[in-house]
Amino acid sequence: MLKTFLKPGWVLLLIFVVAFSYFAFTVLAPWQLGKDDQIVERNHLIAEAYEADPRPLNEVVTKDGAIKDDEWSRATLTGHYLADDEVLLRLRPVSSGAVYQSLVPFQTDSGLTMLVNRGWIAAGEGNTVPEIPPAPAEDVTITGMIRADEPQHSSAPIDQEGYQQVYSIHTEEVASLTDTKLGKDYIQLSPEQPGELTALEVPQLDRGNHLSYGYQWIAFGIMAPLGLGYFVWSEIRERRRAREEEAALHAPLDDASPFEPLQSPAAAAPAPAPSAEAPSAEAQAAPQSRRARSRYGDSKPDFYEKIRERGQERF
Repeated sequence: MLKTFLKPGWVLLLIFVVAFSYFAFTVLAPWQLGKDDQIVERNHLIAEAYEADPRPLNEVVTKDGAIKDDEWSRATLTGHYLADDEVLLRLRPVSSGAVYQSLVPFQTDSGLTMLVNRGWIAAGEGNTVPEIPPAPAEDVTITGMIRADEPQHSSAPIDQEGYQQVYSIHTEEVASLTDTKLGKDYIQLSPEQPGELTALEVPQLDRGNHLSYGYQWIAFGIMAPLGLGYFVWSEIRERRRAREEEAALHAPLDDASPFEPLQSPAAAAPAPAPSAEAPSAEAQAAPQSRRARSRYGDSKPDFYEKIRERGQERF
């Protein structure tokens, strides 16, 4: 029996099940559950940000412009845009379409310069850069959410249609393009603020399906070994049944085999004496019928019973 499960097909199936369950428990389920934790934390921070009043910038970020406490906190900044140093975030999808986002340094009265995302404007025909209203030059007070700096994109910035264009909001990269010293993180401008184009929407406070997906991967990781166990049990059961049937087929019979062809009463016994009474067909068929029934039960047709019935009909 062990040799059966050492065949290549069973070995490969075992390897696949073990690898799948390991991957489901250690990679897929933690990946989905981790995303759920991140969304829950983000939603909590956004809710807290809107419950509290905006705070001065120096209470939200450190001296080098890095997030002090929590991302998504709302801050107020007073100063002016450096409109000549505008950089575009190139063709990032928003509202199911390709858009350009305006990134402009904002110099505060305290001397700290923060990068401000003014929002987006839809790309023109052929993804060309549309006409973008410039940021105001006068001193203004703006409100926005502090956002974490993005990793630098693998694609290098390009200079096209009169704008420096980047593929990620990486403040260090923008600082090198504009030759300005920027804070570590950036500000996402809130709606109805000076210099706004179309403000980016705050993510909906929806948890999504990541939690259920994580539980599903855990369930799949458990079901795979159980399925393999069922296949092994079925194989053992079928092979055991095949051995029993093989043994029953070759087992010796106590009397004449019921599969032997029946001989006619005249050929099976010498002719009786004229004065002797010939045995009936029922008497000859009954012993063989009982042997067949005792061996096979009702699952096998009783041919001898049929012979006996035909003999009674003749008499």
